[in-house]
Amino acid sequence: MPPSVDPTQPALGDQHEMSFIDHLEALRWHIIRAAIAVVAFATVAFFSKDFLFHDLILGPSRADFWTYRMFCRFGAWVGAPDLCIDKIGFVIQNREMSGQLTMHISTSFIVGLVLGFPYLFWELWRFIKPGLYPHERQNSQGAVFFVSVLFAMGLLFGYYIAAPMSINFLAGYVVDPTIENQIDMQSYLSTLTTMSLSCAFVFELPMIVFFLAKAGLITPEIMRVYRKHAIVVILVLAAIITPPDVSAQIIVTIPILLLYELSINIARVVGRNRTASLNAQLAENKGIA
Repeated sequence: MPPSVDPTQPALGDQHEMSFIDHLEALRWHIIRAAIAVVAFATVAFFSKDFLFHDLILGPSRADFWTYRMFCRFGAWVGAPDLCIDKIGFVIQNREMSGQLTMHISTSFIVGLVLGFPYLFWELWRFIKPGLYPHERQNSQGAVFFVSVLFAMGLLFGYYIAAPMSINFLAGYVVDPTIENQIDMQSYLSTLTTMSLSCAFVFELPMIVFFLAKAGLITPEIMRVYRKHAIVVILVLAAIITPPDVSAQIIVTIPILLLYELSINIARVVGRNRTASLNAQLAENKGIA
């Protein structure tokens, strides 16, 4: 039985014959399938309103959130009761007639994008992959898996660490005790999504370095030489992601630094394999000559 063929993807031998319009047609179908997946996830999120908002979105606004409970346990273990968060000092409110409906729809769409991200990247990879050389496809196996895993790790770190610390700090910051923090729900949602998604994309650093090293645009030597500059950039990035709280900046900075060091090792391995491959090709060409 002959293998099934995707009508939107031409045969490998016909790749050079594809016109610009053919490429656009193939890309259109990838976008359509990705959009259907996002809409499907968004629809599921829309009809899961209680879990989506009470448990997921509004979780970091309550003192019984998992992160705050872990801080309490850690504070009791190290003898630092100040780490325990007993109360979140703000009230979330809505000031617009259609505010809650608008937030419900927009939040469902954001959740659809997040849940559909692995499939989105897979569709993008399916569009790019036929244009790669065989050895490039071979060397890039598992790209979708690792991109998705790093995205999920960064998202969880942002949701459980960066976002709660930012929300707790900003909610408890007052310039005068007579001023009560009544936070608009759109402002709260913006803070939560910005913290979570920023960490999710920052955690893609190893994969970015992997592809740059594959293309020969970056080497471990360059990354070591500019390590001090990278640390400054990471500190600035952590300061942007987190509120002006030193402890929060340190907690966010540490995993990014570890990712940078991991990226150096990835660039070293990729560079070594790339050099070995080039040497093998040169030896093969000399043998043919």
